[in-house]
Amino acid sequence: MNHIIRLLSLPVLLMLTACTTMYLEGLEKVGIPKRDVMVYRVEKARDTQQETKEQFKSALEQFTAATNFQGGDLEATYKKLNDAYEASAGKAEEVKSRIADIESVSEALFTEWKQEITQYSNASLRQNSQKKLDATQVHYRQLIAAMKQAEAKIEPILTVFHDQVMYLKHNLNARAIASLKGELGNIKSDVSALVSSMEKSINEANAFISTMENK
Repeated sequence: MNHIIRLLSLPVLLMLTACTTMYLEGLEKVGIPKRDVMVYRVEKARDTQQETKEQFKSALEQFTAATNFQGGDLEATYKKLNDAYEASAGKAEEVKSRIADIESVSEALFTEWKQEITQYSNASLRQNSQKKLDATQVHYRQLIAAMKQAEAKIEPILTVFHDQVMYLKHNLNARAIASLKGELGNIKSDVSALVSSMEKSINEANAFISTMENK
């Protein structure tokens, strides 16, 4: 079955690759090289990570506030937490999409760069270009690793958020609030780790952008 799925998905992947190639070639025809597209996408990913970091901090505040519930409309509390969860899930998808965008343009850029290096007749220029490519790829791998490490910390938090929101939905009572209190410590720890990882990734993005702009 997995083999069949892979075969069926192959035409889709090929179509997406072709579309990406055509899109990037179209941009180059109007004076926007792959390097600039890559820098732009890294900037967008960095900004999305910043927004995601703030969203999860906000969601944590909502969950913390809910544990201090002293009476009133629990339905309204549920809606606030559900909204916080939905917003966080949306940002998680955006982070994933931004990383994929960077990976697609980087593959095209590095493939083109390698091909163009072979076209040099001047050995010194060829070696210099190869060194720059090697250094850029090393820096790129550090960037993507940092982004994916941060992204990997998102899903476990979303799972806990989702479970608690669903439990509150079906148990609008003190038991649900007690469940939130029981998880709060773990949630705080996980969000703190996510924020730290996001900040590291954002710093890597800034460094990569600076390097690309100075090459």
